[in-house]
Amino acid sequence: MSYPKECVLKDCEEVVIRPLEDGDETLLTDFFETIHENDRWCMRYDTTKPSTIKRWFDNLGSDSVFSIVTLCNDVIVGHGSLHTREFGATKHVGRFRIIVLPEFRNKRLGTWILLDLVRTAMDKGLEALRADLIAGMEDAAIEALRKFDFFKRAELKDYAVDPQGERHDMYIMVKRLHKGWSDF
Repeated sequence: MSYPKECVLKDCEEVVIRPLEDGDETLLTDFFETIHENDRWCMRYDTTKPSTIKRWFDNLGSDSVFSIVTLCNDVIVGHGSLHTREFGATKHVGRFRIIVLPEFRNKRLGTWILLDLVRTAMDKGLEALRADLIAGMEDAAIEALRKFDFFKRAELKDYAVDPQGERHDMYIMVKRLHKGWSDF
């Protein structure tokens, strides 16, 4: 895939999508500091810890993680990452996570990020993509993935606990990938 890529959002605002690069550490830290606690809670890592961000940058260029960012006026407004395994029973399945600033949601920015991650997964020869999402907290993301032919592979009842101690179901959403882009 060719980067940087210019995209026009639903409201005609322009953004640039490109891989995460050395030198983006401050921009990425600033991005995650503006993400609401409830959104950060759904992530696998505490992005408010400098050690988390540092570890991501230490692993830049690794074959197991591909990260992209979207910028508007030199500010990161979205981040997506594709995680793969080099060995084992699930090496054919990629996992991904997308997060977008609230003011850039519902403008198709997440769609642009998802399309790039799907294309990258296909280029890597993966057979499926998986996302774990929390019902009641990530309903917009669940609905968006359904529109891209992701299906609920499993539902884990009362599996996740939110910051207030309330239990939520977790959905494991999966998309089968095919060799050609005609999948979409």
